[in-house]
Amino acid sequence: MKFTELNLNDALMKAIKRSGFEEATPIQAQTIPLAMAGKDVIGQAQTGTGKTAAFGLPILQQLDKHHKAIQAVIIEPTRELAIQTQEELFRLGRDEHAHVQVVYGGADIGRQIRSLKKTPEVLVGTPGRLLDHLKRKTIDLSQVQTVVLDEADEMLDMGFIQDIESILNYAVNRKQTLLFSATMPKPILRIGEKFMNDPEVVQIKAKELTADLIDQYFVRVKESEKFDTMCRLIDVQGPDLAVVFGRTKRRVDELTRGLQARGYNAAGIHGDLTQARRMTVLKRFKAGKLDILVATDVAARGLDISGVTHVYNYDIPQDPDSYVHRIGRTGRAGKNGISVTFVTPNELGYLRTIERLTKKKMSPLRPPTNDEALHGQLKQAKSQIEELMQSDLSKYGDDANELLENYSALDLAAALLKSLSKDNAAKVEITPEKPLPFKSGRSHRGHGRGHGHGARHGHFDNNRRKGRGKRNQARKSGRHDFVIKKKHKA
Repeated sequence: MKFTELNLNDALMKAIKRSGFEEATPIQAQTIPLAMAGKDVIGQAQTGTGKTAAFGLPILQQLDKHHKAIQAVIIEPTRELAIQTQEELFRLGRDEHAHVQVVYGGADIGRQIRSLKKTPEVLVGTPGRLLDHLKRKTIDLSQVQTVVLDEADEMLDMGFIQDIESILNYAVNRKQTLLFSATMPKPILRIGEKFMNDPEVVQIKAKELTADLIDQYFVRVKESEKFDTMCRLIDVQGPDLAVVFGRTKRRVDELTRGLQARGYNAAGIHGDLTQARRMTVLKRFKAGKLDILVATDVAARGLDISGVTHVYNYDIPQDPDSYVHRIGRTGRAGKNGISVTFVTPNELGYLRTIERLTKKKMSPLRPPTNDEALHGQLKQAKSQIEELMQSDLSKYGDDANELLENYSALDLAAALLKSLSKDNAAKVEITPEKPLPFKSGRSHRGHGRGHGHGARHGHFDNNRRKGRGKRNQARKSGRHDFVIKKKHKA
């Protein structure tokens, strides 16, 4: 469906055209007409499917510019996602002159209070900071028409459900509630039952939810061999932009230092970093000034960064929902993406459970050799040299001639190639972590993400004997080499 068929006003169509969009995504095509009709909507869609515009465009179209009050509030789980949502709504509403403000923890609340005195029409915020302002009476939600709960399952996992219910109780006169979530666990559905009025359900098909444009691989590897294997894979695959996921903050710090020590252009983000530091790293990554972003699940959840070609799961996620969110960083805007998950032998049960949820089998990938990694590095180095050859080199001529008097052209070219290659001999120590504990034949409920032995809702139940034959068969099967499918351009 084209945006021209959605009855949006001229100002919004101008913003859409400026962004280069013509076709609405499935979540947009199904949600926008319902939201514009004033209906409550429950939408199942992961980040990257265009849901910000799905709820943002109807909100912007229905704003009363002559009424100075907060008319819509959008609740996001993290600061990064709140900022991204505010930025996108600002871009979409620029020609409408919509006043959109964001509030989040970790920032100067006094400055936020001063800005709130200008009374934005749309307020985006994280649950904790929104409640802070409500208790201080620095925001008034009594005239809010629309409330959006975005990434609801993530807010559930972060323990924000009670905060969300409190905020909804402040917005007593709302006429519309829109809820979006990648998954629909029972507590999320209960919010729909309690706070929504006969909601319409928009559910993206499973094949769309798990991103068919992503080629999913796994590498079976010992914990002690993970880092070297990942470095060789990066050399061979040559990602344009890559995200590496680590399970813990310590892991992210060590991986970042290790990659930097070997010459990779990498930086990390996690919850212990200051907000300013996290935003600086993300800004550099978005601008293409970083090649590799290392992150924990919470720090990276909801990031909307285009151009990510590869996702590396250094640690297998603790539940299938996290896997869906992780790989959703790539395979966007009609382009192919690649995800590689490193799995220790004891974690194969988790891998099979993820495959059942995503309804897509991961292909085994053979770890590259040192020679293959060097070949990949040299290929990238030659590409860099070819780019340099297109630039103006005239001012280096005299010094180049001086070098040629002392060294052969072959030796100079070899030295240049060496300088552009990574130092994979640099010793890097990554603190070992135990594999995820996997209990067969049992389910573990109520632990929440990152706690207990199993995933929530008992996803991780398995029969070891049944799985053993399949694992033996996988060992015997041929593993994939490094022929990467040609990426489709948007």
